[in-house]
Amino acid sequence: MPRESSMDGAVTAKSRRGPQGVIRRWDARIGRWARSRGRVAIALHELVCFGVKQASACLFGACMISLLWLTWAFYPRDAWLPRYDFLTLAALTIQCVLIATRLESRDEAKVILMFHLVGTVMEVFKTSVGSWVYPEASFLRLGGVPLFSGFMYASIGSYIARAWRLFDFRFTHHPSFAATVWLAMAIYVNFFTHHFFPDARWLLFVAVAVLFGRTWVYFRIRRVHRRMPLLLGFVLVATFIWFAENIGTFTAAWRYPAQRHAWSMVPLSKLGAWLLLMIISYVMVSAIAMHRTTPSPARRGGLGRG
Repeated sequence: MPRESSMDGAVTAKSRRGPQGVIRRWDARIGRWARSRGRVAIALHELVCFGVKQASACLFGACMISLLWLTWAFYPRDAWLPRYDFLTLAALTIQCVLIATRLESRDEAKVILMFHLVGTVMEVFKTSVGSWVYPEASFLRLGGVPLFSGFMYASIGSYIARAWRLFDFRFTHHPSFAATVWLAMAIYVNFFTHHFFPDARWLLFVAVAVLFGRTWVYFRIRRVHRRMPLLLGFVLVATFIWFAENIGTFTAAWRYPAQRHAWSMVPLSKLGAWLLLMIISYVMVSAIAMHRTTPSPARRGGLGRG
């Protein structure tokens, strides 16, 4: 598994232009300064770069969470356009701007669309059985589900896809793609069937641990690939999604039955549900990442079995 990859090398003429080119040039200058100052300066520079890349990967999700908060605080209650419909149109606008400015690739847009559809189908079912409700009226909706909700699911896929590209993901001991697809299908089916049959959630947790227990993800912040257990990465992302869900329910974008009369924190047990749902998104992203990867995945950031 190669660990070194230059970030300060030659840059194409195309990449020199625009905001990204400016960022690369400043990063190279600061990198040279940090190397002249020693390990502490290098570590601080990497930490800042890590934060910048994470913020960029979270761009779509951060925009959606910000919209939930701002519309809850400032959107007129008597506006002719319902708040939920404004959120839907705003999410579409953000998506178009990201693609037009090339801050989001077409492959990442495909992931957002796929997970939007997957999430919306599940939302229609879940609201029909009373798992949660959308308390406000809207025109753009399917049954009890306003269309903006699909973008909340899609933001998870957007984050994973963007992080995969920005951090140049590589893997060792990764399960086969077929095995992950079967796992994702079982997870998705269980979200529906556990209302009528015994919940297989704990078996699914075991399956996730067995399949990904030995997997390491290598991620490049600047020049060197660092590594961490992929399962730990899943848990960390699910935790941040849980925090985002608390913001969503606090702003009354949706509510669980226990929150109908007064807001309370989303139970920690929801972490497990988000972990499983995130696996579905991860598998979708990996399908696109494998499709665009050459036959030498260990060198290009694909699914390595190494």
